[in-house]
Amino acid sequence: MIRLTHDPIDYHALTESVRSTLSGAVVLFLGTVRELTSGRRTVALDYEGYPEMAQAKLAELEATARSRWPIDQVGIIHRLGHLELGDISVAVAVSCPHRQQAFEAGKFLIDELKVTVPIWKKENWDDGSTEWVHPGTEMSKPD
Repeated sequence: MIRLTHDPIDYHALTESVRSTLSGAVVLFLGTVRELTSGRRTVALDYEGYPEMAQAKLAELEATARSRWPIDQVGIIHRLGHLELGDISVAVAVSCPHRQQAFEAGKFLIDELKVTVPIWKKENWDDGSTEWVHPGTEMSKPD
C-alpha cells in the first residue's frame, strides 16, 4: 500500500496491514515533527508534493526493495499539509521472514524516500521565518 494523505496517519492500522503468518518480523518507522532542528526551534511543518509523481516514485522504491529482500507486505504513507509538533509525517511498515531483512528493507525505503520522492517540507521557525527543504539536498530556500 502506498498512500499520500492530508489526514493523520493510523500507524496501528498500517502495522496490522503488513502483518502476516508468512513473516516473523514487522518493522515500523514513524517520522515525527520534532521541536529542534540544527539548534533552531520548529513550531510546525508544511508538506507539499506532486502526488502522481510521488506515488510513482514510491512504487519504484517498493519494487526495488522487493527485488533485494524477501518482503511479504509493505506499506508507505506520507502526510501532506500542515503538521504540528509530534504529528506523524511519514510511516513505513515492512514484513519479512526475518528481522534483519525487515530492518534493512525498512531503512532502505525511508532513506531513499527522503532523497528521491518529490515531497517538499517547509520548516516554520519560532522566530516567524520559514525555510523550504527539497528532497535529496541539504540546501533550502528561505521564504
